[in-house]
Amino acid sequence: MVRAIADRIVTGYLRPGERLDEVSLAARFDVSRTPVREALGHLSAMGLVERRPNRGAIVAVITQDHLASMFESMAELEAICARFSAERMTGGERRSLEIEHQASARLVQLGAEEDYEYFNTEFHSRLYRGAHNTHIHDLTVATRSRLAPFRRAQFMLPGRLAKSWQEHDVIVTAIMRGDAAAAGKAARDHVSIVSEASAVFAADDRKPVRRDVA
Repeated sequence: MVRAIADRIVTGYLRPGERLDEVSLAARFDVSRTPVREALGHLSAMGLVERRPNRGAIVAVITQDHLASMFESMAELEAICARFSAERMTGGERRSLEIEHQASARLVQLGAEEDYEYFNTEFHSRLYRGAHNTHIHDLTVATRSRLAPFRRAQFMLPGRLAKSWQEHDVIVTAIMRGDAAAAGKAARDHVSIVSEASAVFAADDRKPVRRDVA
């Protein structure tokens, strides 16, 4: 439910400032109000929903400036993880990264957006774990969780799957070579491109994306 509501917010089906009625949402998802209330709590923590005392919840306004600032932080954290991964990943971790990356090319060929999205999450998680730094891992995961709906929405844009794979390929190549500087730059560039691709979903000029994202 969290994902379904988040996707509708990011893609404009639920507009900034729109009231999120617990009863209506419970009926839509065929659940009681308790899981709806819990989902709205998660979305509030992600910055997608604003909860007002005694007045219920509304869709938060996410401006391009705010989204850009979050992606800027994400780019630096991912650059650190990629750089450390190039230096610290074990041989087994490197091989697994390369194998999974090459296998994902088939998902791009098939246009399998949902499957590629799952792979994409795991790809980046491998970089976070490969950094072998618990504090940086936790910071990066926490930041990513707030950006997850926007990072997911990028794959609705034409040609984004193939471009994402190509950007991953540069990161993997650098890590396999043990080139920390190149890996960090490739990861930073990748997230910066994701930021640009996701900016269309910010509230400043957002229009609903006409597709079912449930």
